[in-house]
Amino acid sequence: MFSSFPNRRGRRLRQNRGIRALVRETILSKSDLICPIFLREGTKIIENIPSMPGVNRYSIDTLIPYVEKLISSGILTVALFPLTPSNKKSSDCEEAWNPENLVNIATRQLKKNFPELIVMLDVALDPYNIDGHDGLLVNGKIINDETLVALERQALVQAESGADILGPSDMMDGRIKKIRVALEEKGFKDTLIMSYAAKFASAYYGPFREAVGAQGLLKGDKKTYQIDPPNIQEAIREVEEDINEGADMVMVKPGMPYLDIISEVKRKFSFPTFAYQVSGEYSMIRGAIENNWLEKDITIIESLTCFKRAGCDGILTYFAPEAADILDKGSGG
Repeated sequence: MFSSFPNRRGRRLRQNRGIRALVRETILSKSDLICPIFLREGTKIIENIPSMPGVNRYSIDTLIPYVEKLISSGILTVALFPLTPSNKKSSDCEEAWNPENLVNIATRQLKKNFPELIVMLDVALDPYNIDGHDGLLVNGKIINDETLVALERQALVQAESGADILGPSDMMDGRIKKIRVALEEKGFKDTLIMSYAAKFASAYYGPFREAVGAQGLLKGDKKTYQIDPPNIQEAIREVEEDINEGADMVMVKPGMPYLDIISEVKRKFSFPTFAYQVSGEYSMIRGAIENNWLEKDITIIESLTCFKRAGCDGILTYFAPEAADILDKGSGG
């Protein structure tokens, strides 16, 4: 099919930056980036997260100017995650559907100040659960169907607060259908669902748990509801089920260790597919950059471009602000 050397010289297409750009197969743009943001109660707070250097928690008053900078840099979608005070955590997780909880107040403020901003909220109970789980824990067991009722209440309050995208990350069976039906019945027909459809029981989530104050709270593990890391066919079944139940987009989490899952999901379903470059991935890359073991700009862009190459339509990444700046400078290629 192809000519052989010397009629074909592969290096002709690599000989300078302009030619490499001309034939580039995969393009990363700022519109592909979703920026996760951690929130906390209080005022005038910008608080570093030790296990995630360069990532902060924001009080709502400092969140507003931060998001304004994101928008001006070309980041138009954010995902909000709360640090819930311990006195607001409970076994029934009722703070999750409090209209005045941190993420709901923040969503209303952001939509008021930046109507064009796309706000995504996490649908799961772990930030509000004294047991650290994504579902309700009864007698040492995560109860599925009762958790669905709680998730429905949480999702409806988030939609009422103005969230554009709901991200069910709990991995309970049947939660996408439960939420979609409730949204339709309550008139939120345009609210999008980005399902964490293939969320694995991964070791890469540790820094995130510190960021949301769940570290040390978890009783047991999450292996009875998150996917076993060796399983690809199980992941595909979970994705297909969520699509059938009414998801508008699906997500694979974590990201880089699961590029094969991303690629297979996109190939099989041709459906809007996203990945979460999770906290552990971020912290490993950041640590190597800070120790001068890796070059910052090209490493960040390469790590994100691989998601696009695998089939992602977008990426949740803590590198979003820096990646936007690098793309503006054109220094990541």
